[in-house]
Amino acid sequence: MDEKASNQPVIDPEEILEGIKTWVDIETPSHLGEEVNKLVDVVEKSIQALGAEIVRVPGRDGYGDILKARTSWGHPNEEKGILVLSHLDTVHPMGIIDDPLPWKREGDHVQGPGIYDMKAGAHMAYYAYQHLVRQGKTSKLPITFLYVPEEEVGSPTSQAMIEDEAKKHKYVLVTEPARDGNKCVTERKGAARFEIRTTGRQAHSGLRHQDGRSAILEMARQIVDIEAMTDYEKGITLNVGEIQGGTGVNVVPGECVIGVDLRMPTPALAEEYVDKILNLKAYNPDVELEVTGGLNRPPYKKDEGITALYEHARGLAAEIGFDLQDTATGGGSDGNFTAAVGVPTLDGLGADGHGAHTLDETIYFSSIEPMTKLWVRLFETLE
Repeated sequence: MDEKASNQPVIDPEEILEGIKTWVDIETPSHLGEEVNKLVDVVEKSIQALGAEIVRVPGRDGYGDILKARTSWGHPNEEKGILVLSHLDTVHPMGIIDDPLPWKREGDHVQGPGIYDMKAGAHMAYYAYQHLVRQGKTSKLPITFLYVPEEEVGSPTSQAMIEDEAKKHKYVLVTEPARDGNKCVTERKGAARFEIRTTGRQAHSGLRHQDGRSAILEMARQIVDIEAMTDYEKGITLNVGEIQGGTGVNVVPGECVIGVDLRMPTPALAEEYVDKILNLKAYNPDVELEVTGGLNRPPYKKDEGITALYEHARGLAAEIGFDLQDTATGGGSDGNFTAAVGVPTLDGLGADGHGAHTLDETIYFSSIEPMTKLWVRLFETLE
């Protein structure tokens, strides 16, 4: 299909990829706020040059700054518009871009730390706005870009601002990666995180073993119970992903700590299973058991508003030349927060690919052009 004849915007995927590389080259581990802010500086300068009004909120607790950029195009400040939600942090440690995950392009596959989750999608949405500015066009609604610095660790410093901004907008579009053939996301499981600590009594394992009360033994029993709560038919998964304990092989361990991840598809199941974890009891009365944590991201379902937004996007995709399917996922995003406060949220609008959070993190170059065109058309048509 000829782009000019079909009135579709001309998008340069090579230029977009060059911009993505600029963002990927700046490594941004969540816990290193100063490193994240190096990318915040770049994004702020770039989007401000396009005429956006900037609000930058200083980071706290070691995390980076939150960046808000609003493009009014003459719309009243109080008019509800489109919130574009992105995160600039990644799970990868500093130095990984040198080895073992350097920038690499082979055919349709492009690799780099954070490229799939989610620097490609974040840059594609920025490019779509830049494209409208270049074309001298405007959107039917004001657009606000919100870039947060710590989504990968649960958005502890940005959640309140995300929810507050969502309530001021009519739609939320999330730049998390597309899936399995440019599928967007219309449902996400909720997520809860817990730290569980057992405190027993140390003793020499050879001389006075009987005096000890093993914190690890108690925790082992708890781990078996926790993992047994997984119910695939209900969509419930529990994972004990971290464990620390003991001071020496010849010492009855006096302390053990685990980290637990819980995923659930509905608010009712969230309440039920969070309550189960918070009310765990020790098997051994001489061992203290302490549970902290709770629901981190509420689940969101494909309701009427999300369905309407998705169908609109699907129609635009058909005009562009591809069939936009949707999917549900067990992974959480900041879209969980915005959907939970009742704002229609369309997620997974970034580049397609695979390998999030791994050393095989990859986007498909072929997905950049159609998905960026979709961003442009969403900006042009949502009203």
